[in-house]
Amino acid sequence: MENLDLAVLRQLRDWRRAERHALLATVVRTWGSSPRPVGSIMALSADGAVVGSVSGGCIEDDLVERHRHHPMAEAPPRFVTYGVTADEAHRFGLPCGGTLELLLEHDPDADALDDLVEAVSQGRLVRRAVRLSDGAVVQQPLHRPEGLRVADGVVSNTFGPAYRMLLIGAGQLAECLATMALFSGFDVTVCDPREAHRDAWSVAGAALVTGMPDDVVTAMRPDARTCIVALTHDPKLDDLALMEALRSEAFYVGAIGSRRNQVSRRERLTAHFGLTEAQMRRLHGPVGLDIGSRTPPEIAVSIMAEVIAVKNAVAAAVSRPAPVAAVT
Repeated sequence: MENLDLAVLRQLRDWRRAERHALLATVVRTWGSSPRPVGSIMALSADGAVVGSVSGGCIEDDLVERHRHHPMAEAPPRFVTYGVTADEAHRFGLPCGGTLELLLEHDPDADALDDLVEAVSQGRLVRRAVRLSDGAVVQQPLHRPEGLRVADGVVSNTFGPAYRMLLIGAGQLAECLATMALFSGFDVTVCDPREAHRDAWSVAGAALVTGMPDDVVTAMRPDARTCIVALTHDPKLDDLALMEALRSEAFYVGAIGSRRNQVSRRERLTAHFGLTEAQMRRLHGPVGLDIGSRTPPEIAVSIMAEVIAVKNAVAAAVSRPAPVAAVT
């Protein structure tokens, strides 16, 4: 599944290349509950076609209706707010009196959009800064993601490649988890040097590599958009991946196994591989949210939920206390 932001930007670029009037809407602020996070984007063409989302659908419908009666024309960017009153919140489907503010940009420049689409398609991270007074856009490369910022008359948003998931082990659980991750918009790579395990791999869209896990993690150069999950139950493979993953910038590192196994793993990684206590605190294990999972699909749901919770900085992502002493 393509990165949603990239799909929006590509369609918007195509509309503008065809000299069709179009609008780019960006969520710049929210109060209370909001269906979409800050930084979310959607594009709207003059004939009412929509790609992307800034809400559950009602705000998109309102924007279409507004611009159907008031044709788009070249104008500076402007802010609009939805859900100021309880009636408006109910009308636009915003939960519990939520409010959101959008930045609307009329007819963004096609050449700048083309440069942005090309950069994101090639896996580069880009900051797009829009000057509110006249809509002028400056795009610069970034080394790490940044949140949306509004300051000094400029709105800056970060665009980049899809989030990545690296799975160690090509078993049934990995198949379930890879399928869920692909559906959730992650690029998925599966590492398994064991021929007998990888021969049965059947998840289209997930790359399968055969190198040793530590080499694969190192070559991947994990960043703040990368998560790594060890699923083999084989310490020789899982530990190799974890010793590199826990030293990286990956936003999530997890490992399958019981609490007893996690204690042994932590002892091995600190005693034999030199990982620090601070690095070990980054390890999610036993992996996944505690929802009583028993089957591979259920366990995959628990892992995917925890990965998304950590990605979205939800405090409840801490699923269980870390094991600190041997289980007897």
